Amino acid sequence: MKYVKIMVAYDGSNLSRKALSHAAQLAESYGSRMLVLHVYQVPIVNNGDFMLTLPPDWSQQYMQHSFNVLEEAKGLVPPQVEAEFKLVDGEPAETILEFATDEGCDLIVMGSRGLGGIREFMLGSVSHNVMQHAKVPVLIVK
Repeated sequence: MKYVKIMVAYDGSNLSRKALSHAAQLAESYGSRMLVLHVYQVPIVNNGDFMLTLPPDWSQQYMQHSFNVLEEAKGLVPPQVEAEFKLVDGEPAETILEFATDEGCDLIVMGSRGLGGIREFMLGSVSHNVMQHAKVPVLIVK
């Protein structure tokens, strides 16, 4: 099977770096294009009775950090690999799945665990969700 467009979910964790490296090797050997996606979600404080968003300067700092994470990814992709980089606000698993469909990706590559706060026993909650609901093959890198 030849992959034409490979999407990599990148969050800056060690396993997402490994996933990015593996995807770049696949893309180079198949002559595929890569879409590197960093999904960020501005935290919301929920007290049960009300929800608060972060103050504007914190939100800007969070956004700047997310931008820096994606810039880091740009430096890790070899120049001979054709890659596009996207930064999107949203719920990580849902956004990854939507982007894979909307962009016509035929493979999703991601680390088994990322930087998320909620984790499952063997796989991270995001990778588990993507693996269960994706319409294309998912390569989980450990």
